Amino acid sequence: MNIAIIGTGNVGGALAQQLLKAGHSVLMGVRFPLSEKSLKLAAKIGEDRFAAVENAAKQSEVIIITTPPDAALALIPQLGDVSNKTIIDATNSIRVKPEPYPTAFHAIKAITKSEQVVKCFNTTGFENMLNPVYNGEGIDMFCAGNSKEAKQLAEKLSKEIGFAACYDFGGDDKVELLEKFALSWINLAIMQGLGRNLAFKVVKR
Repeated sequence: MNIAIIGTGNVGGALAQQLLKAGHSVLMGVRFPLSEKSLKLAAKIGEDRFAAVENAAKQSEVIIITTPPDAALALIPQLGDVSNKTIIDATNSIRVKPEPYPTAFHAIKAITKSEQVVKCFNTTGFENMLNPVYNGEGIDMFCAGNSKEAKQLAEKLSKEIGFAACYDFGGDDKVELLEKFALSWINLAIMQGLGRNLAFKVVKR
C-alpha cells in the first residue's frame, strides 16, 4: 500500500519505520529544504522517501497526518484531491486547537469534504509505536470516526505494525473523547511521572 505521512516528528517517524517494516511503500510529505528532524529521519529510512506534501499525497492511497493540529490547517489544502484516499488523523488538540475547529479531524473533514477520515494512532507515545509489544503481547490501539471503511483500514495497519487490537470508540462524536483518552496516557506517563514505557490494553473476563 502507498502511504503518505505528513509530519516528520517522533510519531510520524515511528509510524514510517514500522509501516516500512510491514512492507508498505512510505513517502514523507515535507517542506524543502529538509528540517533537522527530517534529516535525522532520512538517515534511518533514506532520503528517497521524502517528497513535497502535494506530491506525497498524490502518490498515496492513505494519508496519515502527524503534525501539530494548528499546522495541519495550512497543510490540508496541499493534499489536493483526496476523494479516493483514506486520511488518518494522528494528532491531538490538547495544547492548541486548529481554530475555529475543535480538532484537526474536524478541520480535515470540513476542508477536504471527505468522509474517509479516521482518528487513530493518537493515544500512546511514539516509543509504543516503535515497539508495541509488552512481555510478548501486543498492546491496543483505538480509533474513531463515521467511516466504517476508514476504521477497518486503520485497524488493519495497527495490527500490521504490532498492536494486538484496534478498538472502535465510535463515530465522529467520539473523536474528542478519544483525544481526552490520549490525555489520560500523557497524564500518567508524563504528568504523574510513571514514564513513557506504559500502555493501555483492554482485558475481558
